[in-house]
This record gives sequence, structure tokens and C-alpha cells, in this order.
Amino acid sequence: MDATKLIEDVIDREGGYVDHPADRGGPTRFGITQAVARAEGYTGAIRDLPRPLAARIYRRRYWQAPNFDRVATRAPLLAAELFDTGVNMGPAIAATFLQRILNALNRQQRDWADLAVDANIGARTLHALDTLLATRGPSAEAVLVKAINALQGERYLHLAETRPANEAFLYGWLAQRIA
Repeated sequence: MDATKLIEDVIDREGGYVDHPADRGGPTRFGITQAVARAEGYTGAIRDLPRPLAARIYRRRYWQAPNFDRVATRAPLLAAELFDTGVNMGPAIAATFLQRILNALNRQQRDWADLAVDANIGARTLHALDTLLATRGPSAEAVLVKAINALQGERYLHLAETRPANEAFLYGWLAQRIA
């Protein structure tokens, strides 16, 4: 699976320059915060961030670095959901969601040993994923996507409940992620 369409879709969905007063991340362009752009070496004004650079940042930081590209070779719909979650909540949150779910689905460690929930999608996490897909069959990927969505929705609700300014974003967060 090539992430190009996922990346282009997220750039289109996030839009151009946005500086919402309730957004703690500050101004963004194509959904990329100034802090992320600076960490990637961009020194210009965030409002002028070029689209091709935003696409490269998404590919490197939100697809390749967290190993969602490796998940995609096994379960492309799951990888797409992890990417979406990672863009909005951070790749580490998305990776820990996957690890937590795999731990809960291992039938009390009969299928694989519990994973360290460390946000590192490495050999052990991929082995657990491979085992789940092999033992539970074609529906396993859809179950994983549903579980990621459930955790994501709960986190959005928690964010809105604990910081009322986030209520400005809750409807959009949920609406964009309806499968």
C-alpha cells in the first residue's frame, strides 16, 4: 500500500492556514504545526509551508517512522486508521492503541505474550499482528479498526470533557472519522 492517497486526503481535509484560538498547537498549515515544521528544518512562516514539504513530513513522521508502512503490508485498512489516528493524536498514541488491543486479544497470552505498550511497532508487535490475522481470519482487520476507532472516540470525548475549549473541535474530530 502506498500512502500517497492517504497523505493527499489528510492535507485536503486539514486545509490551508488555520490559527484557531482554542487550538493549543497554535497555527497550522495543512495540519502541520509550526513546532513540527521547525523540527523538520522548515524556517519560513508556517502560513507559507509548501504542500510538497507537508506531504514529505506526513510520509516520514506519520507513516514511516512509526512503522505504519510495515503494518500496511499486512493490514492496509488498519494502517490507514493508524495513520489517521497518528495525524490527529500523535503516532505514539496510535501505536499504543494497537498494542493495547493486541494484548487484550491474545486470549490470556495463549496466542502471543503480552507486548510492552511502548509505542514501538517493532518485530514483537508485528508478530502479534501476524498471528492475530492468521488465527482469527479475514474479519480480524475490521475488528482491529473498530477497536482503534473506539479508543480514539473515547479519547476525543475525554479531551472535550477535561478541557472545555476542546468542545470546539469534538464534532469535527468525530465526524471526520466515521467509517
